[in-house]
This record gives sequence, structure tokens and C-alpha cells, in this order.
Amino acid sequence: MTLKVLGISGSPHRHGNTETLLDSFLEGARAAGASVEKVVLKEINYSPCQGCNACHKTGDCIVKDDAPGLYDKILSADIVAVASPIYSMGITAQLKGFIDRAQYLWARKFILKTLDFSEDHIKRHKGVFISTAGQSLDHVFDSAFPAITALFHGTGFDYSDNIVANDMDRYNGIKNHPTALKEAYQKGQQIVRDLEIIPGNN
Repeated sequence: MTLKVLGISGSPHRHGNTETLLDSFLEGARAAGASVEKVVLKEINYSPCQGCNACHKTGDCIVKDDAPGLYDKILSADIVAVASPIYSMGITAQLKGFIDRAQYLWARKFILKTLDFSEDHIKRHKGVFISTAGQSLDHVFDSAFPAITALFHGTGFDYSDNIVANDMDRYNGIKNHPTALKEAYQKGQQIVRDLEIIPGNN
């Protein structure tokens, strides 16, 4: 079985540090035999959550745009890599707005009880967060993790790894970092290989 890997770039800056790091991860996954797709949030049409709670009654979002379709892609993927640079000590507005649109899935899980992910399902679906930051602070990524955790838990993924690189200002960009791109490529390969050996995935 060919594993499906979906990369989501939440950066408004095309081909910058974070998207380049994501690309390296996806290249590694492709080299390991996976089917790879990348979606750039700034290039699709979606609005933030309206907070209307209509989905609490129906399980569906009343906003008709590209967000539900992308969530369908997430739910059909085996591995999802979500990428965002750190802006003001958190994820980008583009990614946060998209994560909030998963409220209809939350409603299905916790209010309507029509959606459930078994332990076996979660074990077979892996989520990875990819990020870069200009600052050298070790804790610069910490505020991003809760929202990423919410995204992966809400869509049935095991939040399995972070691929992060700080100090971009000193390195003058990800391409000058001594190890980050190679490590992302290797992790892309490894996560595919690890998932393939789980019984039932090969």
C-alpha cells in the first residue's frame, strides 16, 4: 500500500525558510515511496470560523469555501506535516484560522458523537509539525505546540514529531543551516518506513 503524505504550508511567505524545510521533509517521504501532496494555505480560499455554532446541530460547517475540502484531504492522509514559521511567538494567522475551522469535526466527536478515532487508527496516522524561527530562544516554539496538538488530536493523528530550526537570523536563512534540511529529509524517509512496517500497512 502506498502511503499518502500531505504537507500543509501555513506561511504567507512563499518558498521561505519554513516552506523550504517542509519541502525537504516531503522529498524524503517521496524518496521512501510515499505519494506526496502539498497545499499552501495562502493560495486557497477560506475564512476564519464564524463562531456561529451551527455545526453543533448539524456536524457540518455552513461556510462554503475550501477549508472542509482540505480537512477531507487530511482525514484521508496517512501522514500530515503542518508547517508554520513563528510569528509573534506563535503560529501564523493563516494556520490558526484554518485550525479553528475544524470546529465542525469537534462537534461531530464531542456533541453529536458521530465521529470517533480508534487507538488503532491513531497509531496508523502520524502528524508532524515543521517550523522555523528567527530568534535563538530554545522556547520560541512552545506557544505553537498547543494549537498543533489540537489539530492532530481532532483529526485522528498521533502527533509524533517536531522538526524545528531556530536562529534563522544568525544563519541568514534555512539553506545556510548546517543540518536542518538534511535532518528533515531523513525524517521524511523514516516516518514513511516506520509506518509501513506497522502490521496491516504493507
